[in-house]
Amino acid sequence: MHLKSLFCVVASAGVLVSSVALAGEFGTADEAKTMLTKAAVKADKTTALAQFAKGESGFKDRDLYPFCGGPDGLFTAHPTLTGKSLKDLKDKTGKPLGEEIYATAKEGEVKEVSYMWPRPGQTDPVQKVSYVTKVGDQTCAVGYYK
Repeated sequence: MHLKSLFCVVASAGVLVSSVALAGEFGTADEAKTMLTKAAVKADKTTALAQFAKGESGFKDRDLYPFCGGPDGLFTAHPTLTGKSLKDLKDKTGKPLGEEIYATAKEGEVKEVSYMWPRPGQTDPVQKVSYVTKVGDQTCAVGYYK
């Protein structure tokens, strides 16, 4: 899968998920995976990363959003952490989740990383699972809460 393809995949998925009438308060595993894996139309990496970070064009659905990190370990797209270290990120129990995301992400594959993280607007951590993949120089994920 080429870098261009990832942004096609994530762009399409966000549009598809946001266009469906969503009944639940929180995103599901299937919706998170769909946001990361459906193919479509976005080919411009710079535009795609900006849309991910801003939650534009369907890239924010309740508690679902894509996030990416570059080869330097810094977030290239995140609603609040762009420019900060993804690779050094630890969950609320001290688990080095950023390192695990980078180690787990493989080109052309979607894998899972589980960790403890509070839901948006809350402080108590709950189990979160992120689907992760690597395309070109970007490691990207979409997570959902269990």
